[in-house]
Formats: sequence, structure tokens, C-alpha cells
Amino acid sequence: MRVTVNEIVFDCADPAAQVRFWAGLLGGEPVDRAADWSYVDPPGFVRVAFQRVPEGKAVKNRLHLDLDARDVAGAADAAVARGAERVGGLVRDEQGCFQVLRDPEGNEFCFVGD
Repeated sequence: MRVTVNEIVFDCADPAAQVRFWAGLLGGEPVDRAADWSYVDPPGFVRVAFQRVPEGKAVKNRLHLDLDARDVAGAADAAVARGAERVGGLVRDEQGCFQVLRDPEGNEFCFVGD
């Protein structure tokens, strides 16, 4: 049996704030379905949802999103202006470059490019 990804869900403290941060990066309109659940349907991507949980983030994510960006440094600057935090510097190698960041609640993600 084959299945498909329906949505990616982040646990968080403030779904409404998180969905607005991620909608700003990925596009799409933020939707607050309930006080404990918000989501965005980015163009060309699966739904990204945020659910309120009582506990805070304690360790590094076991899964993160890699976001394609033509201008990795510029995308990182824009994300920081929205509330993200850089983790280390821009990494370059023979495959291209990437920048690790954390969203406003500490979830890691990367911008990747050539």
C-alpha cells in the first residue's frame, strides 16, 4: 500500500504566530482553524500545520525542512528579519551552499542553493 504526505505538523506554543512566520517564508495564506491549530497551504507544497502542545522544544529536531533559495544569504536575512535565528555561518562546498536557521520557536530549517 502506498500513501502520500497529507501535511507536515510542527508542535509549538503559539500556532498563530508560527503559521504567520512560515507563510511569510513559503507563501500562502495563514489559517487559524482553532486556538490550538493553524496551517498554511504553500503554493506547490504540502500543507504545513502547527499544533499547540504544553511542553517546549528541548533538543534538536530529528527532521527539518530544506528550502531551495537562489540567494541563500538574502533568504536568511529575510528570515532573520521575520524572527528566525542563524545557526552558524553560511556553509559552502562543491555541492553548493546552505544556511541553518531556527524559526521563532527554535525549530531548525535550512536554506540551500548553488
